[in-house]
Amino acid sequence: MTDKEKKIMRLTSQRKVILEELRKVTSHPTATEIYDMVREKLPRISLGTVYRNLELLSNSEVIHKLDFGEAQKRFDGNPDPHYHITCSKCGRVDDIHIPLHRELEGKAADYSGYEIHGHHVEFHGICPKCNGTNVTRH
Repeated sequence: MTDKEKKIMRLTSQRKVILEELRKVTSHPTATEIYDMVREKLPRISLGTVYRNLELLSNSEVIHKLDFGEAQKRFDGNPDPHYHITCSKCGRVDDIHIPLHRELEGKAADYSGYEIHGHHVEFHGICPKCNGTNVTRH
């Protein structure tokens, strides 16, 4: 548990398992998928408990809640700012390892007059599996 996590909230045994299971994967799972993962360790946990804890962890910025316009939100155990790319065919979501472009925030502030607190850029394309190349570049 990071110092930030210790300061923000009490990490209950349920939250700890949810966080551990989410951080084991890079697939950006839905709450239902996380529930299925967590139930292997906590068989009596309810889906509602998982939802509530994911909201708390997200609101505390320990994890990210991702909204790609799907019916269900996805969750990311990596709280550090980074970009995502979504496959338009299969819906797969991956991290994209490129530097953040913080200068966009300054430009947005200049053009809008807003005080910018962060930004979200969403990339769309066809994943290597769907396009038949099965090659991932870094």
